[in-house]
Amino acid sequence: MRKTTLGLLLAMVIVSLIACTTTTGDLKAEKGIVNEALWEADGTADKIVVVSDIHLGVDDKFSEDVKNRSLFMEFLQRLEKTSDVRELVIAGDFLDEWFLPLNYPKYKDSSSFYRQVIKTNQMVIDQLNDLMEKGIKVVYVVGNHDMTLDSDVLSEAMPKLVQARDAEGLGTYITGDRSEIVIEHGHRYDVFSAPDTISNRELCGNDGTLLPPGYFYARLATSWIVQGRPPIKKDYPVVTTVPDAKTNPDQYGAYLYYLILSSEFTRMTQIEPFGDKVFDMNIAGFNGKYSMEDFYPVQQAEGTISAPVLFRNFQRSWDERQEANQVQVKTSFAQAVAGTFDKDYFFKQAKVQYLENPQSTIEVVVFGHTHVPNFQKLDTGKYYINDGTWIDNNNSYPAATRTFAVITTGSADQAVLYEYMPDGSLQDLSGVVGK
Repeated sequence: MRKTTLGLLLAMVIVSLIACTTTTGDLKAEKGIVNEALWEADGTADKIVVVSDIHLGVDDKFSEDVKNRSLFMEFLQRLEKTSDVRELVIAGDFLDEWFLPLNYPKYKDSSSFYRQVIKTNQMVIDQLNDLMEKGIKVVYVVGNHDMTLDSDVLSEAMPKLVQARDAEGLGTYITGDRSEIVIEHGHRYDVFSAPDTISNRELCGNDGTLLPPGYFYARLATSWIVQGRPPIKKDYPVVTTVPDAKTNPDQYGAYLYYLILSSEFTRMTQIEPFGDKVFDMNIAGFNGKYSMEDFYPVQQAEGTISAPVLFRNFQRSWDERQEANQVQVKTSFAQAVAGTFDKDYFFKQAKVQYLENPQSTIEVVVFGHTHVPNFQKLDTGKYYINDGTWIDNNNSYPAATRTFAVITTGSADQAVLYEYMPDGSLQDLSGVVGK
């Protein structure tokens, strides 16, 4: 089910351009359902609800969650009426700084950008504040599309919000009666989306270059989609020499990186010329103009494979990045890149890092990031869940969007994965996805 990581990044940016201006008041007028609980509560506040990948954007003209925003509001209003809900966890990609066309005006201050995202989606922020006022704990975990979001910005908008952060641009939240549940966005294990303060440190002369290659791919893909996906033929450089994986793993890793980019950018043919400096950046440690050519791997004059400017020798920074990103059990660069083609890569990471790690007491792992809902119950009784997404058009898994996980904590946890349907009903996906 899972697409390639870069294919996934492209699928993430397929958007609905139909604006929806439904407000909370409109919802209450149109649907009496907002006064109903999501399910019949059992009287004990033992349920932890997890959503992720809401992708609220700065401008409704191109944002990914516009049509579904009213349904998310409805969901939150009904959650407020569901008396056995203890916590709502937003597991990353809540606000979106990556889904921007290249012609979006240059800005220097990410905090001001996110304040505008909040203003554009103020009705959602207000509803979350109301939820917290009613006694439901709301937790935010950092995602890749909002990895530059400063904690103070969220605190201004939602003073009672709990923020789970560890390494820069990352967060892990542990909860449950026995601290048996862990919730991450999942991008920590994605070689293309994990925070990267290493690869461009020398180029930019600072340690703040947080944005990984995925940010650049997403900006290009967004422009391509907004432009109508033009079928423009591009002639990209070709690497003709295939290094030996055993005798030269470094260059083999560089070749794998080249293969993925060449495949994706042959398909994603935006109108901007290869060498045009289309990225004009002054955020996250970057201060310059860059082209697609600047980060496209080619065979250098001395024979090595590398991008000429951005993310040079990208494969060599992965170990240091994992260390900085507090990855418990490291993978090789080749393994991480191979995960691009492996639909079960994140499930395997959940097992390696937590569920089958003898040093871990975690029994339930919830990731987001992929937009592909997944539900796995192991023979040991432990769970892996990917809670999917709420974007309007989930091209990574067209069968479902508006998905969320519900975990009942106790002496033996129970878990369910639902889709919130347009009529307000809940579709149980637990026996459908991940099999």
